[in-house]
Amino acid sequence: MKLKFLILTLFITVLGFSQNKGTITGTVTDKDVNNQSLPFANVTLKGTKIGVNTDIDGKYSISVVPGNYVIQFSFVGYEMIEVPVTVKANETVTINKSIGSGSYKLEDVVVKASAPNRQKETALLLEQKNAVEIKQSIGAQELARKGVSDVATAVTKTTGITKQEGSGNIFVRGLGDRYNSTTMNGMPIPSNDPEKKNINLDIFSTDILEYVSIDKVYSSRLYGDFAGGNVDIISKDYKGKGFLKIDIGSKVNSNAVGNDNFSLQNGINSFGFSTSSIPTNALSNYNYNSLNLDTKNPIASTVGISGGKLFNVGSESKLNLFSTVNFGSDFTSRNDGTAKGAVNGSGVVNKNFEKYTLDSYNTNFTAMLNVGFKINNANKVSFNSVFINTSSLSKEEYTGFIVDIANDGNGLIRRNKYEKNTLWINQLLGDHKVSERSNFNWGVSLNSIDGDMPDRNQNIFRKEAAGYQLSTISAPDNHRYFQNLQETEAAANLAFDYKFDKTGEGEYNGKFTLGYNGRMKKRDFEATQFNFKTAASAAATIVDPNNLDSFYNQTNLSNGVFQIATFRGNDQVSNALDPQTYNGEQFINGGFLNTEYNFGKLTGVLGLRGEYVFQNINWNTQLDPSGGYDELEKIAFLPSLTLKYELNEKQNLRFGFSKTYTLPQFKERALFVYEDVTEVKVGNPDLYASDDYNFDLKWEMFPNADELISVTGFGKYIMNPINEVTIASSTNDISFINTGDFGYVAGAELEYRKTIFNRDDNNKLSAGINASYLYSTQELSTEKVIKETDYNVVFTDDKSKFTGASDLLLNTDISYFKSWNNNESTLTSTLAYTYFSDRVYAIGTNDRGNLVDKAFGSLDFITKIKWNKKIGIDFVVKNILDPKINRVQENASGDINVLSYKKGLNVGLNLNFQF
Repeated sequence: MKLKFLILTLFITVLGFSQNKGTITGTVTDKDVNNQSLPFANVTLKGTKIGVNTDIDGKYSISVVPGNYVIQFSFVGYEMIEVPVTVKANETVTINKSIGSGSYKLEDVVVKASAPNRQKETALLLEQKNAVEIKQSIGAQELARKGVSDVATAVTKTTGITKQEGSGNIFVRGLGDRYNSTTMNGMPIPSNDPEKKNINLDIFSTDILEYVSIDKVYSSRLYGDFAGGNVDIISKDYKGKGFLKIDIGSKVNSNAVGNDNFSLQNGINSFGFSTSSIPTNALSNYNYNSLNLDTKNPIASTVGISGGKLFNVGSESKLNLFSTVNFGSDFTSRNDGTAKGAVNGSGVVNKNFEKYTLDSYNTNFTAMLNVGFKINNANKVSFNSVFINTSSLSKEEYTGFIVDIANDGNGLIRRNKYEKNTLWINQLLGDHKVSERSNFNWGVSLNSIDGDMPDRNQNIFRKEAAGYQLSTISAPDNHRYFQNLQETEAAANLAFDYKFDKTGEGEYNGKFTLGYNGRMKKRDFEATQFNFKTAASAAATIVDPNNLDSFYNQTNLSNGVFQIATFRGNDQVSNALDPQTYNGEQFINGGFLNTEYNFGKLTGVLGLRGEYVFQNINWNTQLDPSGGYDELEKIAFLPSLTLKYELNEKQNLRFGFSKTYTLPQFKERALFVYEDVTEVKVGNPDLYASDDYNFDLKWEMFPNADELISVTGFGKYIMNPINEVTIASSTNDISFINTGDFGYVAGAELEYRKTIFNRDDNNKLSAGINASYLYSTQELSTEKVIKETDYNVVFTDDKSKFTGASDLLLNTDISYFKSWNNNESTLTSTLAYTYFSDRVYAIGTNDRGNLVDKAFGSLDFITKIKWNKKIGIDFVVKNILDPKINRVQENASGDINVLSYKKGLNVGLNLNFQF
């Protein structure tokens, strides 16, 4: 009876005690990101074990007994704020708090099941510190600070990565396009260039991303076609208050605005959506677009709108939406240029242009929709759709000596080119917590790319005393070229995680991950070139290069002044309009098993991946009018090992080893020829895959939340490496060849980020530098090439660097940050410098030296002012030093400069309004 009375008394006491509690509630926001709600922040009562994490909306609630407390607000990579509070019985106290980055040390941070804002530099650094994998990330905050507007430039701000001048192609640790891969949210995306494996990263605006992750160390979760690195674009996953933002801006290129004769082909839509197909009766009727030029006012503009909102659906579910639509244009111009082509081993130049210019107008339209649906705390699905349309309208002119055409240096080659690419990415992703021990995530994607060159036209002139005459030496001298690429790819990722070996603290030491990746790609490519051959009787006709419509018209075609024919023949040949084609299919199916285990200070991941690769290509081209077919099949077993050893709370030592392969691409194996003005590229059906062995050793230290020191040593051994090689031909053709039995790359990387001073987090000066040194060499075997291919190659040297490999890469920047008006007004100014040393463009043969892109550096200045919560101004000046860009062909008697020009300064001003 006494026991029952005691239990009843305790129950009543507890009940009465709980009824007399008070509540502390509120919302935590991120003052560094426009005071958006901050999910998963830590809210604790100082000196107690009472604490919670904020929910997806940044809200929290704590029930406590009446009394005086100090409430602490903290988050990964942010300062901790303490606020005194008095709690009374049966009352609710509301405390809303905004927190941001601080200067405290990483070891002071208490991490509690947090999901950091990966746009922030500090959060990404902490994620890098805690991750077992060896990778680098760069977030939206750092990209904005450095004035970066596209993904290609973004990745070059990380260690050991450069971008090929004039394109969005990147080199990772000296290894070019074929050695790298590109994904979005872990799913593969197609290429927009028939010559390239990877999509041009220039077309991705940083407006659509949360951060970019670069894996330079292989993990079995990735496809095995890996040696340089994988660039993963993580799209924005918006969480926070609803917002609407409008951006408008303008920019100019100093060369373009200083060019009084900036003109481009007439009749092309300025929004970049123009399409043009081969006209009807193209051989017998003249229905082509105008060749006349239209003078442009080279002042570019940008406009964009973006918005996001989170909705509560029931008691547990959340729906978050983010969308952005942007259109930008850009005028560029190369001046002070020279070019040379068809240089032989004795240094004789068959094309010597004392003047080279390139004017271009480029557009980028981007639209993205992200929809995330959190069903409950255990299940989330999301849908990402990205539509990108880019265009480039350019005019290249070469003036000078052309052997047998303009021997007096009185030649002129003009090439107008219009390119249009339309990419559509669709992804459906899911993440499901099956139990305390297990998790299942998946993804499916369907992507398509249309890569059009609706009308590339070229004319060669010879200037005589009376004026210009069209060349009649060869039919292709004057031509119009139409090209279309269509590629679709479906892909799927599946991964199941299972934790094991539970500790007394409720954590797990080990984890198994079983997964599958599959992708199916199909490419259809066709091209037709119409050659305009001037009749001998009209060879002396004087033409105006700026008014070619007066010569190329229906009247002159009907009168026999010129004829139109393809490589198959004129309108009397039944199949003359059949295009050159190549079609490719590729299937990759891979499965993997990862075992991760924490031995205390040492954590290791052992992975094994198996892949089956099948690639087939068929073609019908001018090199093989009867058509051909080729297959490539590969079964690969790819082990990998990653180790992380925690030297102390601030320092890690990491090790990575893996085996991978490098797969040749469709265009590299198709027997198709692409003719540029100064070079010709042709495919090699005998090309086959390389095998790669990769090694990394890295030490890193994190002195403070926003500071890093790291040193990395790496090596790669590549069997049967693939290179671009100048083959024996009259026009210096370049092809793709397994050039030897082996090659290797070794190098070191250094990264240092330092806060120079930080006063109350309102007045901050910081600096960063990353540098890499690279040594590469490979065997060059003439006998191997002759034995394995149909091409005649005699290497000038028996060893060479890898194409694209620079000995030294350098990125450095210094930034000043100032805030006032309770952080509603801010100023950020950054000075950034990038440098790369000489790198091989193509390997020389037949006594010709290597083609080498010479070293240069680039300096940019960026200032961003946020006047208040709603209005901001950005001012950017890029390429301040405006160095000369040079490509040389090495020669025993001295280097021959085959390409030289200046890009000019780019100055931009942007206004943004947020509601």
